[in-house]
Amino acid sequence: MTATPTVQPSESSESKTVSVARDTAARAVEHLLSRQDERGWWKGDLETNVTMDAEDLMLRQFLGIRDPDTFAAAARYLRSQQAADGTWATFHGGPPELSTTIEAYVALRLAGDEPDAPHMAAAAAWVRSRGGIANSRVFTRIWLALFGWWRWEDLPDLPPEIIYFPKWFPLNIYDFGCWARQTIVPLTIVSARRPVRPAPFPLDELHADPRRPNPPRPRAPLASWDGAFQRLDRALHAYHKVAFRPLRRAALRSCARWIVERQENDGCWGGIQPPAVYSIIALHLLGYDLDHPVLRAGLESLDRFAVWREDGSRMIEACQSPVWDTCLAAIALADAGLPPDHPALVKAADWMLAEQIDRPGDWSVRRPGLPSGGWAFEFHNDNYPDIDDTAEVVLALRRIDHPEPERVEAAVRRAMRWTLGMQSRNGAWGAFDVDNTSPLPNKLPFCDFGEVVDPPSADVTAHVVEMLAHEGRTYDARTRRGIAWLLSEQEPCGAWFGRWGTNYVYGTGSVVPALIAAGVPASHPAVRRAVRWLESVQNEDGGWGEDQRSYLDPEWMGRGASTASQTAWALLALLAAGERDGKAVERGITWLAETQREDGSWDEPYFTGTGFPWDFSINYHLYRQVFPVTALGRYVHGEPTGARPRSS
Repeated sequence: MTATPTVQPSESSESKTVSVARDTAARAVEHLLSRQDERGWWKGDLETNVTMDAEDLMLRQFLGIRDPDTFAAAARYLRSQQAADGTWATFHGGPPELSTTIEAYVALRLAGDEPDAPHMAAAAAWVRSRGGIANSRVFTRIWLALFGWWRWEDLPDLPPEIIYFPKWFPLNIYDFGCWARQTIVPLTIVSARRPVRPAPFPLDELHADPRRPNPPRPRAPLASWDGAFQRLDRALHAYHKVAFRPLRRAALRSCARWIVERQENDGCWGGIQPPAVYSIIALHLLGYDLDHPVLRAGLESLDRFAVWREDGSRMIEACQSPVWDTCLAAIALADAGLPPDHPALVKAADWMLAEQIDRPGDWSVRRPGLPSGGWAFEFHNDNYPDIDDTAEVVLALRRIDHPEPERVEAAVRRAMRWTLGMQSRNGAWGAFDVDNTSPLPNKLPFCDFGEVVDPPSADVTAHVVEMLAHEGRTYDARTRRGIAWLLSEQEPCGAWFGRWGTNYVYGTGSVVPALIAAGVPASHPAVRRAVRWLESVQNEDGGWGEDQRSYLDPEWMGRGASTASQTAWALLALLAAGERDGKAVERGITWLAETQREDGSWDEPYFTGTGFPWDFSINYHLYRQVFPVTALGRYVHGEPTGARPRSS
């Protein structure tokens, strides 16, 4: 196989668009290069919603480690995110969200904002109009219970004895996705201990009826999943009162040991903020002093999630994405024509190679004999490498001429072996685990904070298929199974669902290039349906956009304000499908050129990333840069520059 030669400008009517694209890409490349850390990595801010900031303040209040400057800076950020009606949303331009508004309100009260202040009174009035605290999610009410604002008896229970369930038993901890598992294990300790640290003020203003703060909820029919789990929860509450104390104490010790064993070298857990918060609370309840090395390192790690802004406000990142950002940046720069031996790319490769994980993690519970070899998303997360990052890192490394090619080859071999070993039974790939598809965890009343399992997805599977194709594995039976699964998952309209990016534009922008790389012809009916769908949802301004509401409402599929990242995803699919000369591509390239800022970047307040579909949305601040650079580069240069497909 040979790479498509570089496309040269011509005297055709298209040459003006090519010239504009080249100039736009050059400015964007310069900006992206300027953002590389001297150690080789890239990392943009990872913006989520204000529950991260609110829970950080509630944690500090609970532990008694209040700091006036921190509280003031966090409060400044919380106020800046409040809508005119007094509410908070979970993504830019989204609808008000009850639990988010409650947590932000409580955090501001802890920071000193008075309930009769106009912005606070408006928030409280809106909360009451939506049923008050009683209608908030379980996790919000857990936080309130820590301060006596809600009764533990009125919360779903999950006992720490779950740690002893074998992996074949329903609802064992490995039935949960890794992010949920890391959160649930410490919360079983919190649920068992049911602590209350006296609140500094009441919250009567957040109850629809303060005389009946917790009105009874209707009981679902026994024959339904909801009804069955409601009754299971009643049984667990009864068990809490009669639990065999030696067993309970042993379970608490086992949970604590499980938590401590998974603490990363930087003090965090899984490289993400929520499990770190709950792990610190849980261990503290079991007697770990705040000066204990485990807790001291954990608290220090939380400070690294803080982004201090020029206006003096302080935003908390849910996690950090240096590996993901770095591999995407390397791909973008190579595809935009940066020489494969450019020092920035070589430095990025060195850093990525050093980040490869060589130890087993939780994934090995389902694959005990599989050697490690993946990459994680974050700076420190050896327990939870993910398949998506691993595939994209390999694609990035293959675009770089590294001075030690044998080192790259060895890393890629390990990554390939691990990735192939993580294929699920249906031929596809999830993000972190194999066959993590149990229907039961999402049914638990305890688990209403978003997706808690990790089934295979089209976007992750597509990235793996693309990587396997570039490694000369197009006709490997495992690759063919992945392709067959992708074709079977196409929506009737021609799009693919996007699990980790918003949404159908992301899924389609991931799958079409993978299918083409794996030898599916551009004339294939699935590819033609995808092209027609993308053309049908292109905005009048020439860009593409999709709102988070598409996860709930099919009417929003492919609909939303144009964004740089989503326009790039659509262009990547159309370019791969052979539509380079089409009007839709020309209009998309023009939109990118016309909306580029003077410094070579793009503005993108909209959330185009996904943590949990609908429940947890992400604005990756580097997406607005890396994906447009990739799309512009492929428009100008054709096939990815420097990508070196391996022969079988």
